[in-house]
Amino acid sequence: MRRRVLVAGAGAALLLWPGSAHAHLMTTGLGPVYDGISHLFLTFDDLLPVVAMALLAGLNGPVTGRRALFILPAAWLTGGAAGYLTGVAPLPAGVTSLSLLVLGILTAADRKLAPAVVTALAVALGMVHGWLNGAAIALAGREASGLVGIAGAVFLIVALVSALVVSLERSWTRIAVRVAGSWIAAIGLFLLGWTLRGRA
Repeated sequence: MRRRVLVAGAGAALLLWPGSAHAHLMTTGLGPVYDGISHLFLTFDDLLPVVAMALLAGLNGPVTGRRALFILPAAWLTGGAAGYLTGVAPLPAGVTSLSLLVLGILTAADRKLAPAVVTALAVALGMVHGWLNGAAIALAGREASGLVGIAGAVFLIVALVSALVVSLERSWTRIAVRVAGSWIAAIGLFLLGWTLRGRA
């Protein structure tokens, strides 16, 4: 049984392994806003931290969830505009792995955080990932309005995920959210190790 799971996992990894990476070069044919929306839903490095932030905000209650709902997309858009205007991403490659690791650990720990702490995390996440998105869009010669699509998709994900987590009442459902956080932390640790291995 264990061997079958390993073989199935290895097969799935091979099937899902990309032949080449083209960050921010997705074209839907519907315009830059829709390209931005599709970018977020198809880019693992951006989608998973947004989900992690929404899980963490939801675990900390409706007030924190509402703050993250508006602050994360606004910070993402602000950071994206700054990155687009500068056209450079001075941050190291492993920064997305760190955001997964930190948010995953905080979600798995399920400690009550002050709304100001979660707000600061949302601002930091939005500014960093938005900056990286904006710089990549500028370097690819795309229109800045793609950032509006990304921010809109961030708003949608945070609204749905945090509202779902806030509505959970049974203790086992909260444990399921914590388990999801531990998986996100594990993925972040794996990606961080992969990044550091690539530099060695």
